[in-house]
Amino acid sequence: MNPFSPQILNPAKARSERDRLHAAGKKLVFTNGCFDILHRGHVAYMAFARAQGDALCVGLNSDASVRRAKGPNRPINPEDDRAIVLGSLRAVDFVVLFDADEPKELIAQILPHVLVKGRDWAHYVSGRDVVEANGGKVVLADMVEGRSTTGTIERVLAVYGPKPAQS
Repeated sequence: MNPFSPQILNPAKARSERDRLHAAGKKLVFTNGCFDILHRGHVAYMAFARAQGDALCVGLNSDASVRRAKGPNRPINPEDDRAIVLGSLRAVDFVVLFDADEPKELIAQILPHVLVKGRDWAHYVSGRDVVEANGGKVVLADMVEGRSTTGTIERVLAVYGPKPAQS
């Protein structure tokens, strides 16, 4: 797939891609998240996820699901922009938007061979049961210390946010 032409697929097309890969003896990797402001941690995470198989599908939270999870001020970037930027990463083969609070149903539709989540989610990996019941595996990725979207927002606000009134 061409990394400079992001593919944003619906779940049925993503499943077709999974089936095509499976027939060729290849593995589809799936991960998911908000990926609101891409940073070094995200890039390292995507590279790690992609290295677990032959193609990487990223489930991307819709704007509405990000607001439910992160509050009314998020996302910073709208879903279409996030999907295009994310899909432009060399490691990402295609992106699927989803509106649910967690991706379990999407994972059940696509049935990836490998499910990757950050180690910070080790306590609960949505879709783990579906993937493992179908012979797949779950892999936990280490996080890049000091890199997070929240941290990026906090640094921007510290520099460009409202200045305290001077007396």
